[in-house]
Amino acid sequence: MSLCLTVWLLASPALAQDALLEWFPIRPVNFDAVFRQQTFGQNDREITVQAGITALRYGDIEVRGLYRYFSLHSLESTGVKTDQHAILFNPRWNNFIDILDFPKGAPINRTIRHVLFGPLEDRAVPYIGLLAGTNIPGNGPSSPGHFIGGQLGVRFPLALGVSLDIAVEFSQFELYFQGDSREAQQWVMTTGIRF
Repeated sequence: MSLCLTVWLLASPALAQDALLEWFPIRPVNFDAVFRQQTFGQNDREITVQAGITALRYGDIEVRGLYRYFSLHSLESTGVKTDQHAILFNPRWNNFIDILDFPKGAPINRTIRHVLFGPLEDRAVPYIGLLAGTNIPGNGPSSPGHFIGGQLGVRFPLALGVSLDIAVEFSQFELYFQGDSREAQQWVMTTGIRF
């Protein structure tokens, strides 16, 4: 009896599976390098690195935790330097373009994917995300300030378990710089590896 049941189960067509809620799948882990332009501060250069893990995943929704380190060096004669740390909460909606899966004959999402990604249209994973967290120094020399923003990006699988992640981000945060705390805004392009 069990042999017949096993053969029947193996021969039957597979049914679609609902999305599963995964707590701390950890992977993908990401490491990014950041290039940016900041609106408050002197003529400066910033070197930024960031690392993160996936804390929750449900279908195309994932929630990530990020740590970002800024090292800001002034290019002017004063030679000001500041180091900043940010801890961020980053929910993302992967494949958000697929909500446009209509009309039946020529879906809008397929056209958009073809125009944006060409031959990689079936492999690219476009996403939109939010950023919220804290930045130190923010409100004072050693006190935190708020950090909020949004991102638009795409992930390209390179090999089994490894992908290239490219995103454009806009953020607004409190920054303590040269004895003054103000609201800073920045556009950032991140390029990183996820595995």
